[in-house]
Amino acid sequence: MAEAEMQNLSQLILRTDASGMPVEWINYRDAVRLHCLKQIAYACGNRLYRIRGGINAITRKRSIVELHSIIATHGHHTRLLFKRVPPLNNPALFRRDAFLCMYCGERFPHHSLSRDHILPLSMGGADKWNNVVTACRSCNNRKAGCTPEQARMQLIAIPFTPTHAEYVFLQSRRILADQMEFLKMHFPRNSRLRAIHRH
Repeated sequence: MAEAEMQNLSQLILRTDASGMPVEWINYRDAVRLHCLKQIAYACGNRLYRIRGGINAITRKRSIVELHSIIATHGHHTRLLFKRVPPLNNPALFRRDAFLCMYCGERFPHHSLSRDHILPLSMGGADKWNNVVTACRSCNNRKAGCTPEQARMQLIAIPFTPTHAEYVFLQSRRILADQMEFLKMHFPRNSRLRAIHRH
C-alpha cells in the first residue's frame, strides 16, 4: 500500500450501475473491495489511484489495483431507486439552492442558512422538496409563520425535487470535471444544477 499512502485518498469515486446510471459516491477502500469481488463491470473517467497490495505467495508478484473516477458495477438497480423521492436534508437543500437565500438573493455560509417552508407547517404545508427553500436567518425570521405573499417577500426561484442523478451530485462537496460531465448527462435538460460545478 506504499504508493497509495503517498496520495491524497479523500477524493470520492462515482459508482454507477451497469447501464451507467449514477448510484452513489464511494471511497477508494470500497472500490478496491468491489474490484477484489469482481463486481466492477467497467471503468471510465481519469485514473485516480494506483493501489499496491500484498505480494502473492505463489507468483511472488505484488497486486496492483487501478481505480478510475467513475466505476460501473454489475447489475441494474431497480427503477424504484430512481423513481423514489430523495430524502430531504439541509446540506443537499442548501447545495440545490447554491447557498443563496431564496428571498434576499445573498450567498451565505452553511451555518447562516435555514430551511424555510413556503407554505408554513402551521398552515398545513409539507416538509417536502417542492415546499422548502434555503433562507438566511434574517429572512426566515422576517417571514415567520406567513406565506411569502403575506410577508410581502418574493421568491427568486421556484423549488424543485431533484432527480436521483441530481441528488447524487448534491451529496458530494468535491466533484471532478469528468465526474461532473458524466452526471450532467443524466440531469433533466432544464436542470438548474447544470450551471453549478464545485471544485
